[in-house]
Amino acid sequence: MNTQPHIIIEKGVQYHLGELKDNHILYDFQKILIYLGAKGKLLFGKNFKIYEEDEVVLYKLCIYFIRDFEACKKLDIDPNKGILLSGPVGCGKTSLMKLLRHIVPHQKSYEVIPARNITFAFNNLGYKTIEEYGNSSFYCFDDLGVETTGRHFGKDCNVMGEILLSRYDLFLQRKIRTHATTNLNAHELEDLYGNRVRSRMRQLFNLIAFDEKSKDKRV
Repeated sequence: MNTQPHIIIEKGVQYHLGELKDNHILYDFQKILIYLGAKGKLLFGKNFKIYEEDEVVLYKLCIYFIRDFEACKKLDIDPNKGILLSGPVGCGKTSLMKLLRHIVPHQKSYEVIPARNITFAFNNLGYKTIEEYGNSSFYCFDDLGVETTGRHFGKDCNVMGEILLSRYDLFLQRKIRTHATTNLNAHELEDLYGNRVRSRMRQLFNLIAFDEKSKDKRV
């Protein structure tokens, strides 16, 4: 087990994300940003960069992941819920959710899975797909809302809606969190999944949103 989770080594370089004091890590946001920039280049290529205009979103994500309860309380973020990261296409949601888990190597990580892949799996395998993702593993559902309606043996199913209901039950019973990214706003999500799922989503997720004018970083 890593006894110094605030010190991360990448390619022989040590990154100090803060300092250890009385068995408690005092994180430094600017140092976390330096590490995220370096780790991002390793994961996504040399053109990756941290954009200054994204730092407000990044700060919220960082305090959530490092479990800074005091800072979370000030910004009305519940560390016991998951994250729903929303924003326009190409603003960097997926990259950040893949990246942020690396700042807390001592915490259990989650798998990032495109919602459309889950629907494709349902089309082939049927309802056991819903059971599989409604289990106790830790997931981030990527691009929630772009998936098509599932269809297995001629029967239509709102696959991700069903999975979110299962994840909600899991959250109530065992406090297992779920994360997701989406390009859709609250009204579009409700149109897609219905009022019942939307109301469960409010209890499942903290909404953290990019500015709707955020530029497409893939251009």
